[in-house]
Amino acid sequence: MADPYGVPLAGAEAPAIPALRWEEPPEGPVVVLLDQTRLPAEETELVCTDVPALVHAIRTLAVRGAPLLGIAGAYGVALAAARGFDVADAAASLAYARPTAVNLAYGVRRAVAAYDEALAAGRPPEKAAAAALAEAKAVHAEDARASARMAENGLRLLSELLPGGGHRILTHCNTGALVSGGEGTAFAVALAAHRAGELRRLWVDETRPLLQGGRLTAYEAARAGMAYTVLPDGAAGSLFAAGEVDAVLIGADRIAADGAVANKVGSYPLAVLARYHHVPFVVVAPTTTLDPETEEGALIEVEQRAGHEVTEISLPHMFAPGAEAGGVGVPVTPPGAQAYNPAFDVTPAELVTAIVTEAGVVSPVTRDGLAGVCSTSRFGKSRSGNGMMAE
Repeated sequence: MADPYGVPLAGAEAPAIPALRWEEPPEGPVVVLLDQTRLPAEETELVCTDVPALVHAIRTLAVRGAPLLGIAGAYGVALAAARGFDVADAAASLAYARPTAVNLAYGVRRAVAAYDEALAAGRPPEKAAAAALAEAKAVHAEDARASARMAENGLRLLSELLPGGGHRILTHCNTGALVSGGEGTAFAVALAAHRAGELRRLWVDETRPLLQGGRLTAYEAARAGMAYTVLPDGAAGSLFAAGEVDAVLIGADRIAADGAVANKVGSYPLAVLARYHHVPFVVVAPTTTLDPETEEGALIEVEQRAGHEVTEISLPHMFAPGAEAGGVGVPVTPPGAQAYNPAFDVTPAELVTAIVTEAGVVSPVTRDGLAGVCSTSRFGKSRSGNGMMAE
């Protein structure tokens, strides 16, 4: 059933353009982003010279994915400091640009703490700006290292859960290098399995309504030469029923203290299907995505996005400069149709087989198990004292 619908192995190892980088041209420092709204049709960069431009890029999903949002938030603070803008105002606008992804506020707090610490020590503004930039670069480097460790831990877990290789993995949304300082989260595990010769098929949910799976995960899988197949989100159940899924691997935007996982909407139904069909449901996320201050999943704020993302279909080449994501498109519903468009859903811990982090694997997923991972993670590197909470 799988192979006749697969995509031939082809492509390079990684995106030709990094998802995010810091540059210092003569006219002043900038944050340069690969515009993910235009993939896979175009590899186009956005140059952000100020924080409002970066906030717009975050809200329109030109830059997205929990770990990368944390990196973008840190660089945004550094950009404001280097260009002489109000750092506190910049931090506030960045931290709440997307409310569900906890990494965004984490990265902002890291850079702000470094900046404030330098000022408190009597250093001039330009030195404080340099401290913020150094912290942003540290956040970036830490995430790259975390990505590599998650891939190792996840591959080891797959070998334990599914001895013999030949894995058929179902994934949702996009979790590769486009969302990370390294090779990603869940996708990095699938990529490690591919390199080890243990991946038979990567099933890619197209991920409605913005098609991050069909546009972005497929783009990354093709470049890596992975055997992959794109399917409508609603077709996942038939794959489970046919016995074509060995494991589900997803990322996360926030994990509450009780182990509930907020991820791209459509993840919770996959967890229910996986439980019914006795298939492992594995979440791969760095410890920066763990939020011990949110006691339970019901308290996670779920971002509600614009209805036109559901009532219209937009293709990458249809985006106009300056347009909101999905703002230029073809209507597919009657005029005035109402749309329910949550960006995320929340999966309770009892449906999660394991959470893979760079600090280890938590299985079964319990409050104490997550607390133990937090205590041995890089949370302590945050200048705010705990990695997640403001001072």
